[in-house]
Amino acid sequence: MRFSTDPAPSDASDLALAGRLEALRHERGLSLDTAASLTGLSRATISRIERGETSPTANALGRLCGAYGLTMSRLMAAVEENSPRLLRGAEAARWRDPESGYLRTLIAPPNVDYATELALGDLPAGAEIHYDGRQAPGREQFFYLLEGALSLDVEGETYALTPGDCLRHRGVDATRIGNPGAVPARYLIINSTTT
Repeated sequence: MRFSTDPAPSDASDLALAGRLEALRHERGLSLDTAASLTGLSRATISRIERGETSPTANALGRLCGAYGLTMSRLMAAVEENSPRLLRGAEAARWRDPESGYLRTLIAPPNVDYATELALGDLPAGAEIHYDGRQAPGREQFFYLLEGALSLDVEGETYALTPGDCLRHRGVDATRIGNPGAVPARYLIINSTTT
């Protein structure tokens, strides 16, 4: 199964994401009102996402993942139908943010039981993604820039990356990821759970 690269939900993988988000909320015993309170999203927005009526933005998906205690890569892995040892590039799960055009590709074989996740980010020129900077205890995150330019805000500091640069941080998510350049930025995202 692959995530759609279209902004609006249109296939089985989009509906699988919607269903998984609803199941996660129920597994945690959260009402729509409680989920809305935890995420800062409206009850109606969460309901539309869970029914597959709209594709969540990167910000909304980040907030939901934070409230449910998992990373975006773990969510993508949980939506996959199997956990292969070898993941062929053509079979990688992909998700596109309808707001910024950001494309996230899960490039490591999906498995929710592994401590390390590997994804590829593609951010269009001039695009930005804003997150709420939620706490992520026990997690280290690395951004390794392959092409283009990347700017990240982490704990009140701004980091400008050029190709070959790697930013590591622990325990909190970035509040902003932006591409200040004139060409798309391509980068590796490595999440490692340390506890």
